[in-house]
Amino acid sequence: MPLEFLDPILKLIPGIRKPAMPLTFKEKLKWTAIIMVAYFALFSTPAFGVQNASAQQVFQLINVIFAAKIGTLITVGITPIVLSSIVLQLLQGSGVINADLNDPQQKGRFQSIQKLIAIIVAIVESFFFSYTFLNSNLLVPGFFGLVVLQLIIGAVIIIFLDEMMVKYGLTSGINLFIAGGVAYSIIAGTATILLPNAMQQLATPGATALPLAIEAFGPLFVAIIVMLVSIYAYDMKIELPMVFSQFRGVGGRLPISLLYASVMPVIFATSLEIAITSLMGGVLPHFATSNLAGFLGYYVNQPSATSGNTSALTGGLLYLLSINSFTQSPLISGYGAYFSYLATGTSPLLIPWGHSPSGVNLAFSCTLANSCIAIPEWVHVLLSTLLLVVLCVIFGKFYIEMTGQNPKNVAEQLQTIGWQIPGFRRDPRIIEQILEKYIPTITVIGSIFVGLLAAFANLTGALGSGMGVLLTVGIMYALYQQLENDNTLAGYPALDKMLS
Repeated sequence: MPLEFLDPILKLIPGIRKPAMPLTFKEKLKWTAIIMVAYFALFSTPAFGVQNASAQQVFQLINVIFAAKIGTLITVGITPIVLSSIVLQLLQGSGVINADLNDPQQKGRFQSIQKLIAIIVAIVESFFFSYTFLNSNLLVPGFFGLVVLQLIIGAVIIIFLDEMMVKYGLTSGINLFIAGGVAYSIIAGTATILLPNAMQQLATPGATALPLAIEAFGPLFVAIIVMLVSIYAYDMKIELPMVFSQFRGVGGRLPISLLYASVMPVIFATSLEIAITSLMGGVLPHFATSNLAGFLGYYVNQPSATSGNTSALTGGLLYLLSINSFTQSPLISGYGAYFSYLATGTSPLLIPWGHSPSGVNLAFSCTLANSCIAIPEWVHVLLSTLLLVVLCVIFGKFYIEMTGQNPKNVAEQLQTIGWQIPGFRRDPRIIEQILEKYIPTITVIGSIFVGLLAAFANLTGALGSGMGVLLTVGIMYALYQQLENDNTLAGYPALDKMLS
């Protein structure tokens, strides 16, 4: 489908000009710092008229995935950029649109269309979040329109900051915004939660004061452990020998990393879980007297100092299958009480065909007498971890197919650039057969690994969340490889040491 008919509209969209001359590494570093300062300024500015939204648990993982901070000017985060990119890639891949990205004019038009879609998505999502705040009693009455306008402005600024980072910075803005948000949550969590808890324990007389103070930093230690394990996993790879068919003696290796699909499987899996629990959380409490609603999700009212009563998922099928839903947290209760809760605690599961006494709101007053059974929390841990791992495997296989990293596409790419496996004739079918022995298996193993690592981090309360830590390590590892391949780090040993 030709796209020229959009040119009159695209001319109205402002853009960031490319630098007139290639920037030095120091200049890119300077622009990166300026852009990140602007991002954190938006990150720290609450939207006028929204109260206590960032404290809601349902929003915590959304903050990590989309480099957002719910309730601030960047409530929408990078979602418009990601969704617009996905939509255009799907349209391009399916043949609905056919843009030659090697042609500068068509590439520019393609990027402008992506920016236009991102702005439209930003407007729609700003209305969605404002409506969610309104339904959750997080919006000051009469401020709906003003909040929508603030969120739109913040989202559009993020879109242009990302474009500026691509043209003037070290890498894409999306990557650094995510990494910056996770780093902020780790630092802020340590300063505002862990450190005060440790000081409180030290102020308590007794021989257990010091051990309990050290235990208070457990979530930080877990985050560091997950980082180190992730870095080690990125370096685990199988290397297949390759030779260049037209030049004898010229060869190399094709690395197939344990994390071949990166951490995308756990992102997709967790995003799906968040979407389902958030959607059901807005619907099920309205059908609280239904046995089926009580079976799917058991909600209780939790008083809030700023937003009245809010519904919290504490039982039901959704609770049992969610790795992110637990009624206690080691950040608050400490590891001793938390692990005791996991070992001995229970959550209610309503039997949908059971008898419901008339006038009893089962979703908020479920007891064993009202056809409920108590499910041990350790069963919740096993079921939610198993589901997360299964979803990671499914999404891992889906991801390599959608991104062209499957054996067939990789074999065709190697054939195109003239590489072949020594000892075999130059035929993409031969290369595909050999890659079939490695890529599918490594994809499954890697997906299981990231699923288990993310589950471990979430269950142990790692600062920044398990997925946030995995994302940050992946982003910084990719940045390190990019700079190393460009030989940029050769003249900056301090930066090389920090990134490596």
